[in-house]
Amino acid sequence: MTRILVLYYSSYGHVRALAHAEAEGARSVPGSHVDIRRVPETVPDHIRQKAGFAEDDTPVAAPADLESYDAIIFGTPTLFGMMAGQMKSFLDQAGGLWARNALVGKVAAVFASTGSQHGGHEATLLSTQIPLQHFGMLIAGMPYSFAGQTTAEGIVGGAPYGAGTIAGADGARAPSEVDLAGARFQGTHVARIAKRLAGANLHEEAA
Repeated sequence: MTRILVLYYSSYGHVRALAHAEAEGARSVPGSHVDIRRVPETVPDHIRQKAGFAEDDTPVAAPADLESYDAIIFGTPTLFGMMAGQMKSFLDQAGGLWARNALVGKVAAVFASTGSQHGGHEATLLSTQIPLQHFGMLIAGMPYSFAGQTTAEGIVGGAPYGAGTIAGADGARAPSEVDLAGARFQGTHVARIAKRLAGANLHEEAA
C-alpha cells in the first residue's frame, strides 16, 4: 500500500473541505491508503470562539508521524501572503526528521485558501514549498492537464503550483466545484506519483 497523508490547518473550514477532496482523489488510485490529519491549534480557545473559527474534530498529527508516509499533501490558509503560523510551527518542529534525511524522496504537494485572488494565493503555494524542499521532498503541483484552472468564467482558486480556493474577504465563499475538482485532481496526481516511486524503490531493494 502507498501511504498518503493529507495534513492541513483550517480556521473556517475552507481548507478542511479541500483536504477531504484531496483525500478523495488520492483514494481513487488503487493501492493507496490515505489519512487526513490537522496540525495542532495555537490560538487560545476564547479567541477562536470570538473570531468564529469552525470546530474541527479531525485527529491531530505530530511531526514524527510524517516519516510513515510515502506522500504528504499540505493544506494551509493564506495569512498575510504566507502559510498559517500553525503550519509553520509544525514544520519548525520537524528538525529531527530533517537531520536524519527522513523525508528525502517523499512526494509533497500544497493547496491553499486565500481571501482574495490577489491576496497572496500563489505566493502561499510557492513559499510553502520552500521548507518541503529543504526536507528533500519532491514537489508535485497541479499541472495544466487539469483544465479547470484555465477557465475565465467566475472566480477560480489554485494554480500550477497547487489546488486552492478563494474564500472572499468575509470568508463567505465556499469552495466551488471547480476548486474541489482541482483538489481531487491533485490528490490523484500525488497518489499516482507516489505509487510509481514506491514501486521503483521496491524494485531497487529487490535487485
